[in-house]
Amino acid sequence: MSKSALLVLDLVNELVHEDGKFAGMGYPAQVKERGVLEAASSAIGKARAKGMPVIFVRVGFSPDYRECPESSPLLGAAKQYGALQIGDWATEFHASLDRRDSDETLTKHRVNAFFGTPLDKILKAKGIDTILLGGVATDLVVQTTARDGHDRDYAVVVLEDMCAASSPELHDSVIGALGAVARIDKTGSAPELN
Repeated sequence: MSKSALLVLDLVNELVHEDGKFAGMGYPAQVKERGVLEAASSAIGKARAKGMPVIFVRVGFSPDYRECPESSPLLGAAKQYGALQIGDWATEFHASLDRRDSDETLTKHRVNAFFGTPLDKILKAKGIDTILLGGVATDLVVQTTARDGHDRDYAVVVLEDMCAASSPELHDSVIGALGAVARIDKTGSAPELN
């Protein structure tokens, strides 16, 4: 019998709230249009009802940005704009999400949720063989985590309605490609949650 965990990826204020420093990239608008936070809340509630671990993963950096790769066109922007500081409102999960102290909460300093974090060890210690995941952005954390999870021999389920990119076209393109390494489902139909 398979054992699943839900991964909530980068649904932090800086990326999904209208007042976040990266709001101009289109994420909050797409999150709202797609109902991502509502889908995430539903998935979290269903996972808890099934006794499934819920693991929150966020991107963030120390105030001095010592972990930030300045050579990265993507992550280097965090330092440039003074964004994604750990301990600040920016890296808190959106207030609509039911994150509890009993949930695993991991901070990553790169795009992929497995890279440089204890995520794999936590999953293995809990006997997890299937990961359900969603977050922002589809083309970044969702894609890299799904592909890495696949290569670590997890069954991967991308909850498509719990994901958004900067545009619908980019989201759809990545979801189409991820079908090669993951099952694409929705929070209302994934058998692990329903």
